[in-house]
Amino acid sequence: MFKKVLLSDDLGGINEGVFATLTQLGIKDIQKVQYCDDAYIRIKKAALDGVPYDLLITDLSFERDYREQSFKSGDELIEILKKEFPKLKIIAFSVDDRLQKIKTILYTYKADGYVGKGRKGLQELLEAIEAIVAGKTYLSPHLENALNAKNDLEIDDYELEILNLLSQGKSQEEISRSLKQLNITPNSVSSIEKKINKLRVQFKSNNAIHLVSTVKDLGLI
Repeated sequence: MFKKVLLSDDLGGINEGVFATLTQLGIKDIQKVQYCDDAYIRIKKAALDGVPYDLLITDLSFERDYREQSFKSGDELIEILKKEFPKLKIIAFSVDDRLQKIKTILYTYKADGYVGKGRKGLQELLEAIEAIVAGKTYLSPHLENALNAKNDLEIDDYELEILNLLSQGKSQEEISRSLKQLNITPNSVSSIEKKINKLRVQFKSNNAIHLVSTVKDLGLI
C-alpha cells in the first residue's frame, strides 16, 4: 500500500473527501495542495530529499485566479511528472469524460488510473488504488464502457486536428494553411475536403457545423 500521497485539487471539499477515503486505507502521510505548481514543487523537493511521494491524485481542471501558474491544467502536470518521475503513480480524478481526454491521459501520458468524479467516485478511487497496488491500470467502469461503445467512432490524430480547426470556425483554405504551418500532411484543400466529407458520412452529419456538434457531443473533441 502507498505510504505517502499528495492530493491536488482546487476545491477544498473534494480534497477533504479524498483525504477521508485514503485514511480508511491506513495511509498516514497525506498532503494537500490546490495548485498544480505547488504539486510539482512538492514532488520534486520530496524526490531530492530522498522521501518521494508514492502517489499523486489530481484533478485536471483548475480555475484561474490571482496566482500566475506555470501549469495550466492537471493534464500538463501529469505529462511532465510521468517524464521526470516515471515511478510516481498518478490517478486523474475528474468530471471530464471525453473520449480523447481519457485516451490522452492514460495512453499518451501514461497515468496509472482515471476515476470519474460522481456518486461512486470515492468508492472507485479505492478500487483504483487497489488495482494500481496490484500492478494494474484503472479506469472507472462507466468510462470504460463509454470507450468500448465508441470504438467504432475512433478518429486518428490527423482527423482530430482537422476537427479541432473546423470547430474554431476555420474554412478549408485556412485549415490547409494551418496544417502546412504544423508540417502535417496531406494538407491540400482537396484532401481536407475529402476527409471532412468522409467524417460527415462516418458521423451521419448533414454539414460541417452538424459534424462539429456531433463529435463534441460524443466527447471526441
